[in-house]
Amino acid sequence: MDVLKELKSGRFRSLYLLYGPEQYFIEEARQLLLKSVLDKDGSDLNINSFDMTEVPVETAIEEAETLPFLGDRKLVFVHNPLFFTAEKVKIEHNVKKLEQYLQDPAPFTILVFQGRFEKLDERKKLTKLIKKQAGVLEAKRPAERELAGWIKSKAAEEGAVIEGEAIQQLLAIAGFHLSVLAMEIAKLALHAGEGNEITEEHVAALTSRTLESDIFRLVDRIVTGQLQEALRIYYDLIRLNEEPLKILAVIAGQFRLIYQVKELVKKGYGQQQIAGQLKVHPFRVKIAGSQAQAFSEHQLSVIMQMLAECDYEMKSSGMEKKMIIELFLFRLQTLMRTK
Repeated sequence: MDVLKELKSGRFRSLYLLYGPEQYFIEEARQLLLKSVLDKDGSDLNINSFDMTEVPVETAIEEAETLPFLGDRKLVFVHNPLFFTAEKVKIEHNVKKLEQYLQDPAPFTILVFQGRFEKLDERKKLTKLIKKQAGVLEAKRPAERELAGWIKSKAAEEGAVIEGEAIQQLLAIAGFHLSVLAMEIAKLALHAGEGNEITEEHVAALTSRTLESDIFRLVDRIVTGQLQEALRIYYDLIRLNEEPLKILAVIAGQFRLIYQVKELVKKGYGQQQIAGQLKVHPFRVKIAGSQAQAFSEHQLSVIMQMLAECDYEMKSSGMEKKMIIELFLFRLQTLMRTK
């Protein structure tokens, strides 16, 4: 995150590499870079973009070596620079020319390489060179502790304070996408007022819910034996015109995650290892792990079979789709009473 700190302080380099799965940080860096070269009238004559899946890298280098038009600085974005990874590239790139440029970049150009890939090929000379010469932002998804810290700092930027339980509730309701969380934090901070604390009550009343977060709550109510509350959540989703088939798919996804987490915990995997293995956020693993304690392996196996039958019935029988999920919830409650 040092690159973001530099950009926010108004310090800029000639070369950047922005990569990783968390696009929020990459977009944040991109917007800061754009502000650095946009004219006061918003002119973007000195901003150019090239996709390395469509054109060779030497085209972007030629642009980077061209003087800016009526300005002091120009910005060149190079998207999908797969030549820094082990992935195969379809376009033939002049890597030697790129190496030469990286060693002596144009002083009037900010050249930004931007990609969604998660890993670099550290064996390549080109990769070693870009890491040495450029500002590198590896945009990873924050772990649970890091995410809590990020939420606190984001709230502080908006002039408010948010602490433990309110943070956990915000994550449970809004999910883990940073762009969504940023919008929710801005809204909550505005409501709380300058210097005030964002409370659990604020979060519960004002945060926009996602289908996934409501399913987490629905499953949690089943786990704690609150069938009526689970049904209320389900009926709320129906009133919001959510399709029963889509609701069923999300329920199935959550129970699949619970089942997988239970199996991996049994094998001795930790929370971070499980998150990496299943490619989900560690906080989701934490929730699933907590919910998994309420079920035996046999029960989870039966539940997955029940969900498969529900899916088949929805797609092939004439029974009302809404009723199929209602029956599943009643059967699930009965199953949980058995040992």
